[in-house]
Amino acid sequence: MRDWNRALWLSALVAGMAGWTSVVAESKAEEPAAAAPAVAAPAAAASEHYAGAPLTPFPPAAGGLVAVRVEGKGPILDPAAPVWGKAKAVPVAMQAQTIATPQNNAPAVETVSARAVHNGQWLAVLLEWKDSTPSTRVVVDQFGDQVAVEYPIRFRPDAPPNPMMGAMGERVNIIQWRAAFQSDLELKRDREMRDLSPNAHADLYPDKVLTTFDMRSYMGAAGVDNPVAKHRPSPVLDQVAEGFGSLTVKQHQEADGA
Repeated sequence: MRDWNRALWLSALVAGMAGWTSVVAESKAEEPAAAAPAVAAPAAAASEHYAGAPLTPFPPAAGGLVAVRVEGKGPILDPAAPVWGKAKAVPVAMQAQTIATPQNNAPAVETVSARAVHNGQWLAVLLEWKDSTPSTRVVVDQFGDQVAVEYPIRFRPDAPPNPMMGAMGERVNIIQWRAAFQSDLELKRDREMRDLSPNAHADLYPDKVLTTFDMRSYMGAAGVDNPVAKHRPSPVLDQVAEGFGSLTVKQHQEADGA
């Protein structure tokens, strides 16, 4: 891996690659009245604001993340762009993940540095952190490198949203970047068994002898149209939730990154 890894999204996330990893999360939002509101970064950070929901101006909390207004139009996708020099970096402490299996009482990444900018049309968040090892595969017994940012669909200054995927009646927008998705896109072809297990041998694969319809039984999650298992044009998932167990991928994706 490079010493500096960079990433960006039209609305999304990142967490955990080798060296310093940077991510730009971008999201489309309506023109704010003045400076964009502060963004409270949860236990992993990145971001998209729900397109169509008006930004609610409010005084940022002391030490909070504030999106700086910059010139230009369209998505801000370059993590090395000069505009980031205008935004103050805010350190965000990570909490241990003790809710979902596999749990981790000792955070692999203890602090993420976050910056935010907007151009009146798109909101972008740059995330940077240190991590000694890349984890770009989807496996069942551990989490790969990924990060997410959570935004409330409707913000209330007197009632901050539950950072744990929201709550009933408190829907949140969660933008998530995954290193596994990024790795698949950089490969520029469908990943095959030999990519994961180069020494494995197979005499015949079902797709060589079955029709597309009959193949669905052998395609696992992709066979039942799981959106996480589909081939994706972006390494970012644009999702909504109203509490644990309710995380749902939006049909219309308004997030991107790298």
